[in-house]
Amino acid sequence: MQYHKHRSERWTVVEGIATVTLGKKICDIHRNEWIYIPVGEQHQLVNNGDCLMQLIEVQLGDYLGEDDIVRLDDNYGRS
Repeated sequence: MQYHKHRSERWTVVEGIATVTLGKKICDIHRNEWIYIPVGEQHQLVNNGDCLMQLIEVQLGDYLGEDDIVRLDDNYGRS
């Protein structure tokens, strides 16, 4: 779970199904569907399927640096 202070994102699923948490809402995004993540909105992406999930992430904003990621929960130990 994370959010960004300076950028929004748009995720388009190319293959598989992405389970997305956006704020308090959880939804599945299928192939050729997309979701918009506004600036400051908590979000998380999970592949709950048995198949490979691929997506295209487009970042929009005045600042796109990696230090704009505020991680709230990270199963991979990133800081």
